[in-house]
Amino acid sequence: ILKFSLLLLNLEEYYFEQHRANHILHKSSHHERKIRGSLKICSKSAIFEPDAISQPIIKIPLRDCIKIGKHGENGANRHFTKAKSGSISLIFSQVYFIKEHNVVAPYKIERGKMEYVFELDVPGKVEDVVETLLQVSTCWVENSKQTEITAILQSRLARTSFDKNRFQNISEKLHMECKAEMVTPLVTNPGHVCITDTNLYFQPLNGYPKPVVQITLQDVRRIYKRRHGLMPLGLEVFCTEDDLCSDIYLKFYEPQDRDDLYFYIATYLEHHVAEHTAESYMLQWQRGHLSNYQYLLHLNNLADRSCNDLSQYPVFPWIIHDYSSSELDLSNPGTFRDLSKPVGALNKERLERLLTRYQEMPEPKFMYGSHYSSPGYVLFYLVRIAPEYMLCLQNGRFDNADRMFNSIAETWKNCLDGATDFKELIPEFYGDDVSFLVNSLKLDLGKRQGGQMVDDVELPPWASSPEDFLQKSKDALESNYVSEHLHEWIDLIFGYKQKGSGAVGAHNVFHPLTYEGGVDLNSIQDPDEKVAMLTQILEFGQTPKQLFVTPHPRRITPKFKSLSQTSSYNASMADSPVSPGEESFEDLTEESKTLEIFLICPLLIIKLDSTLKMFSKESKMLQRSISFSNMALSSCLLLPGDATVITSSWDNNVYFYSIAFGRRQDTLMGHDDAVSKICWHDNRLYSASWDSTVKVWSGVPAEMPGTKRHHFDLLAELEHDVSVDTISLNPASTLLVSGTKEGTVNIWDLTTATLMHQIPCHSGIVCDTAFSPDSRHVLSTGADGCLNVIDVQTGMLISSMTSDEPQRCFVWDGNSVLSGSQSGELLVWDLLGAKISERIQGHTGAVTCIWMNEQCSSIITGGEDRQIIFWKLQY
Repeated sequence: ILKFSLLLLNLEEYYFEQHRANHILHKSSHHERKIRGSLKICSKSAIFEPDAISQPIIKIPLRDCIKIGKHGENGANRHFTKAKSGSISLIFSQVYFIKEHNVVAPYKIERGKMEYVFELDVPGKVEDVVETLLQVSTCWVENSKQTEITAILQSRLARTSFDKNRFQNISEKLHMECKAEMVTPLVTNPGHVCITDTNLYFQPLNGYPKPVVQITLQDVRRIYKRRHGLMPLGLEVFCTEDDLCSDIYLKFYEPQDRDDLYFYIATYLEHHVAEHTAESYMLQWQRGHLSNYQYLLHLNNLADRSCNDLSQYPVFPWIIHDYSSSELDLSNPGTFRDLSKPVGALNKERLERLLTRYQEMPEPKFMYGSHYSSPGYVLFYLVRIAPEYMLCLQNGRFDNADRMFNSIAETWKNCLDGATDFKELIPEFYGDDVSFLVNSLKLDLGKRQGGQMVDDVELPPWASSPEDFLQKSKDALESNYVSEHLHEWIDLIFGYKQKGSGAVGAHNVFHPLTYEGGVDLNSIQDPDEKVAMLTQILEFGQTPKQLFVTPHPRRITPKFKSLSQTSSYNASMADSPVSPGEESFEDLTEESKTLEIFLICPLLIIKLDSTLKMFSKESKMLQRSISFSNMALSSCLLLPGDATVITSSWDNNVYFYSIAFGRRQDTLMGHDDAVSKICWHDNRLYSASWDSTVKVWSGVPAEMPGTKRHHFDLLAELEHDVSVDTISLNPASTLLVSGTKEGTVNIWDLTTATLMHQIPCHSGIVCDTAFSPDSRHVLSTGADGCLNVIDVQTGMLISSMTSDEPQRCFVWDGNSVLSGSQSGELLVWDLLGAKISERIQGHTGAVTCIWMNEQCSSIITGGEDRQIIFWKLQY
């Protein structure tokens, strides 16, 4: 039975090495007793673990050591007459006794000057061990602490390397090796990481709990980059799809090592496993393919929440409001907590008091002085199954018996009424394991004021047993009421109400230190001050990474198969009203049937015959028809304010047209070949051209439309090797994606005008590109019929799906993709299943353009058949 665990170490303490030894006890000057065990040398303590279970573990804090030396130096102590020269003497003022008879209980402390002698099995090691103990203890005496400890650790890691004899197979090829720490709750264990073509290995420096941890790459299902201690140094690997806990969590010393390892595993996974994003999970959830529990688990994972990091433990909501009835009525909305409010805002009177304080508070203001998730809160719930974690966090003590997790109803009441209690729940409340509710370890958790011992958690009257409580909690989480309102809670915890004005409006403002980026640790020069600040942040609790910046949709799934065609118009329209009941405009022109409608936005059409046409959907009237040049127009857009239309042309120019004054306002002669696509954001024009460039212009609009001309300055020129056929911007306009005629997708950082990634992923022209709403992914379609998904951060192609014909254009709300085909079909793509899920007949010729409104409720398509078709999404 393992009595020792890393939880016996203090926070930020490392376990370096162990030596087989005897602890020598003296009963009289001639009588000694030896206790067999192992002496463990750590960065803040010396720990002796006896082999006999009846004996307690001895922990001697090095800061309490008065003298450390080889036994017998400076005159032998008369009590230890038979101690050999291979012995170490520790004289100290305080010692802890832990897990006597292997029972988990508060640590016993003995104070007063005393001496312990440990006789090593290998006498030759004594000097090295004494030197290490002196070196480490000096750090605590001289207060140089963490810097020195880190130096000692790094020196030890530098002197060792991964033992290649641990490879599973002699033919394995080493890919990379680096230093890292394996992370488990409250502790990290330094060692060496090694990755080969088939396995991921971690070898702890101290050989604990086993000489090597091995994970077969073929078994890996998911990997996540993690913030650890507020730094981008963590990597978590899962070999299962839905489990709460991962198979290994590693913390690296350099972000580059973490990123390199992530890239290697991600590249391996690319051929085996589809990558999941918040958007893809949201789509699965909306369609009912994921339960509420699974969806929350995935969101927690994506938001850096991990069971291995108690400061970022997965957070789940309180769902039930009724803990007093004998029956739980899940059909009654009154049974449920209001999911649109944070816990702190559920009690109106308490909220008013907090808001008064908030208004009087100097900047930075916050409404709640404690968080909804912290290590203390997690262990409050889990103390019955994780008592050693609680003892580790609280320096060998349990909490006061009356402050323990004694009753569900009592805890809920305190969260509603307590002045500083705003905690949410943890996933265990909706799982299958009842252990955390039952004192099956028979722990002595203290006596309450009323005299009763703390034992099992008291359940509400509607629960007949712990199993029944969990089952009913799960039923509540998956109920219709929660399915209809869960998006409101997601907005608070993971979404747009997490910070900024959305958080203020929702009464959801926590202490600045709890938010990502709330403090710049790198700006703190003093290492010990940095550790103190980090410890404060980690103990206080952290807000999850923000996953959504717009309101999260409800659990209703609009399916493209329910697109209904509301009307279609012929694009070659006469300037006459349409007679009642007619669905298409009469064609009075003799234009060739091969003319294409190239791009549309509401009420605007441009055609390859060089005309811009504007019509009213309501009156079905053609309002304007404007010709700019003798060459085709390629794209158009309406400027904010709806007063100016910009269109690009194959004649190398960009034209500005004033709707109010009915005339061309300006011409930008910006390129040496056809302009293929234009975008506009925040008074900047982005133009792509067959001259192999994308140009960024600052466009100061005319003060009075139609009077003054625009003034343009060239801000940047993004050079390509071949002609550029399409571009698009991310929502913040900090990134631009371009697609070329040779099938390359390029991702550019607009803040520095530099190329981030160049991905050759199509054979033939890239027809259309777009960013996901959160800017984490780029989607592209091409003449090769492929639909590709690219990770923006790594530039990796994470998914590629094929169709049997060119896909000319698409719309994407981050979840669903609707593309327009060469044949005129509209295709609905299932990004998760990597397949086409629907085919809708749209046009009789190629679909050349597609537009969707912001609400994702209306779609307009245009095609080579010169038809514009309006579609409605039906719920």
